[in-house]
Amino acid sequence: MKRLGLFPRVVIAIALGALLGMFMPEFMLRVLKTFNVLFAQCLKFVVPLLVLGLVTPAIANLGRGAGKMLAAVVGISYISTVCAGFFAFECSTHLFPHYLFAGDAQAAGEAAEAAVEPFFALKIPPVCDILTSLLLSFMLGIGIIFTKADVIKQGFDQFGEIIKLTIERAVIPLLPVYIFTMICEMSAGGKLALIMGTGLKVIVTGIGISIAFLFLQYVITGIVARRNPFRLMWNMVPAYLTGFSVCSSSVCIPVTLAGTLRNGATPEIANFTVPLCSTVHMCGSTIKLATTAVAVMYICGIEPDFTLFANFVFLQAISSVAAPGVMGGVLMASVGLLESVLGFSPEHSALLMTIYLALDGYGPACNVSGDAAVTLIIDSIFRRKKGVESQLAVEV
Repeated sequence: MKRLGLFPRVVIAIALGALLGMFMPEFMLRVLKTFNVLFAQCLKFVVPLLVLGLVTPAIANLGRGAGKMLAAVVGISYISTVCAGFFAFECSTHLFPHYLFAGDAQAAGEAAEAAVEPFFALKIPPVCDILTSLLLSFMLGIGIIFTKADVIKQGFDQFGEIIKLTIERAVIPLLPVYIFTMICEMSAGGKLALIMGTGLKVIVTGIGISIAFLFLQYVITGIVARRNPFRLMWNMVPAYLTGFSVCSSSVCIPVTLAGTLRNGATPEIANFTVPLCSTVHMCGSTIKLATTAVAVMYICGIEPDFTLFANFVFLQAISSVAAPGVMGGVLMASVGLLESVLGFSPEHSALLMTIYLALDGYGPACNVSGDAAVTLIIDSIFRRKKGVESQLAVEV
């Protein structure tokens, strides 16, 4: 089981939960519910620490990069990620009312909340809320850059490694169990078919939105770089399929780099930009998260509010820099924002996790394809500038 990736384990958890939930006695359902509640509390405790431990050194490291080119990559990546969130919001709010039905699904949400009571509920208050953690991370990261506080940076680097270890060895392995407990509860309440049908619609919609966003990205890139956008996209198909398969932007760096070079990027610029984009450019994961969040709002009877969602998108684009190197990092870093900004309950977050993790690949696939587009724009801006090689001499 340890050799299986997260996606197979989630599929197994969903299948077992759907089957066993129909026959499981109430005592066992209450045991699972108790674990569900405890895990949700632990998750709320860990997420602000994840943001603090990973975002702070990430911002500090960005300050040691290659000057103007670094600022351009980070700026364009942030704009792209924010635009991806708004694009997903607009598309999903126009599409979902045609085939997601809030009334029926609200009943499913109520069933998920009220079907089973835990034996006990232990409260684990987080050290701080997610917004405080984000602001503190930004302040510390910028402060480390300007004061050259290497000792403090080293401490946060080590703290980040501890948080990564906690996420990779404890939280991620237990996520399928968490999903299993929720699916069992839904199955016992007779509402699973509705939720699974909804999940399939959300996934198909998310894939379509991500591909549409990539098309727009490459149209803009083609105009800036004066190249055929369709040929640019075709050259990135291997990277897209690799990202879809391995569910990781970082693992895809060699394939993304090869496709970017086929598209005519300067090797020195591509070697700098592609690895950096795998850290700061999360357009696909943002589309996936935003689409799923809007879907959960609809099926739970929550009216999507543009102002709240705008706050969520701007903050999530910053917190997503905590994602690299952590499986499911974008999701983990965003759970606190879902609850503090969008007002999600733990049950809403659990439902979002189930749909989000049911097919993880299309988010990273869009990420890596978008990384190549950002690289080509950067290449068009900087390739004629003198001294590019000296700008790239410092590693990020």
